[in-house]
Amino acid sequence: MLARPTARGAENTKALPLCAFSKHFQWTEPKEAIETIASLGYDGVDLTVRRRGHVDPARVADELPRFVEAIRGAGLDVPMITSGIRDMQTPHAEEVIKTIASLGIRRYRWGTFRYVGDRSIPDQLAEISPRIRELAAVNKQYGVCAMYHTHSGPGRVGASFWDIYHLLKDLDTDSVSVNFDVGHATIEGGLGGWVNSTRLLLPYSRGIAVKDFAWDKNEEGQWRPRWCPLGEGMVNFKQYFAMLKSAAFSGPLQLHMEYHELGGADKGRSQLTAPKSQVLHLMRQDIETLRRMLRDAELA
Repeated sequence: MLARPTARGAENTKALPLCAFSKHFQWTEPKEAIETIASLGYDGVDLTVRRRGHVDPARVADELPRFVEAIRGAGLDVPMITSGIRDMQTPHAEEVIKTIASLGIRRYRWGTFRYVGDRSIPDQLAEISPRIRELAAVNKQYGVCAMYHTHSGPGRVGASFWDIYHLLKDLDTDSVSVNFDVGHATIEGGLGGWVNSTRLLLPYSRGIAVKDFAWDKNEEGQWRPRWCPLGEGMVNFKQYFAMLKSAAFSGPLQLHMEYHELGGADKGRSQLTAPKSQVLHLMRQDIETLRRMLRDAELA
């Protein structure tokens, strides 16, 4: 019997747990990364377990337990990881799932699929569906849930939102679900489409990511989304957080900081091209802004 879709996840907390996306701290060694994340006031860590991440999937059984122990030792939680898993054919997929389950981590970010050329979209979704069902079966076996991250842009499955709904609607939401990115949703539907997408996928969402953007022209004069600090762009956080509160959504919430002023931390670089003091100052500003928004929405 399928689990009835609800916006509330397994946790029953009043406040949304705020997680640092460890991609933004790959410019430092693990010990300093954990200390920095703790000093910034996060509740937990969304740890990258993927190629060029904090943990190499090929060494997950050895590296992840030590990393998680250190994070928890600093008083932080690890409610989720970000993986490179797309389906069960992804190298080391089951080893990653097995390891997080053994550590009590019940959620991981997965995806994403891409459409191929001019082939029929319904045909491609029909081909993707059994791959997701297989992943769901393995997740159910280990008691974990995969959260499909919603991106924006041409060719991405999930950018239209109805397609990922179509793929997940008949499956157990405790095994496969959505990690909803409101920044990408606003890019795809800035006036009202993001509201419809939120309403459609909230019952299937087990995690959310927040970031802000504004439309801008690049050097070639083409309009492109430009990521920016929270509150300086187009995302209607007030309305979005009100929707989360109404749905009794409980997290986890990941803060994504992808604007270029972060000097490479935005892209997960191993070295900064901006002063560390500037990077940490901007990060603190985003965290303070987000905390204020959550308090105003009675989500903190």
